[in-house]
Amino acid sequence: MDRQRDSTVSGYTNGTASTDSEAGRPSNESTGNARGGKEATDKLSAHQFIYLFLLDGLGALVLSGGINFAIAYAMYTTQNLTKNPIRLFQLRNTLAGDAALSIVLQCVITWLLEALLVNRDLRKGGIRPIGFVAEPTSASLRWLLMLDSEKPSSGGEKPSKRASVKRGAASLLQQAPRVFVIILASFALCWPASVGILLAVGEKRGGDWFFEATWTPQIFKGVLGGVLALLTTPLMAGYWLVREGWRLKRGGALLT
Repeated sequence: MDRQRDSTVSGYTNGTASTDSEAGRPSNESTGNARGGKEATDKLSAHQFIYLFLLDGLGALVLSGGINFAIAYAMYTTQNLTKNPIRLFQLRNTLAGDAALSIVLQCVITWLLEALLVNRDLRKGGIRPIGFVAEPTSASLRWLLMLDSEKPSSGGEKPSKRASVKRGAASLLQQAPRVFVIILASFALCWPASVGILLAVGEKRGGDWFFEATWTPQIFKGVLGGVLALLTTPLMAGYWLVREGWRLKRGGALLT
């Protein structure tokens, strides 16, 4: 997946000597061999559009939707519906509970993956930071976007492996409240809509709604996973690109 992402994005400009209108010099965005390949842009480039909305948007929709469809197929087609019927609310096989858990897990996994992949691409020069978004001044927004927690590097010796591990663990703890905010927003957008659709297609018996082993659970989970990926993945990737642009504007060193 990572190799495909790199090759697709870099292939957009690779092998050409096109001029970068944002910086007025040959584009190094695909290789990152020169300084221009890592500087922030003053407008959304075609490269960034493809990266955010095609690869991280439509690409994530297809990939996440397919994975969730496959998981649902494995989960529900093997069930004995006499002993463990598939219902909307009641355990053991609850589609409403499945939707809630899927939203939480997918948001956490997507955040971690995008943090790793986007920062890796920034270091390699595979994508340039976004520099045209104004940095917020509100204290609450700055806290939410982790803008006042950065400590300038000493520029001295390279930190030890133990220090790097501690710093990484601290960074993960710092990111947890931000992921929680994304989970809450995603839950508010996706869970009620998912339950409403399932209410319409399920068979009401007693106080719950029942479903066959195929194909409602699979389609439901696949669509939910795909839509959630389409909504959250470009947003998360864009955050890291914008945040790096802010850091560079404050005089931060280029990532290496």
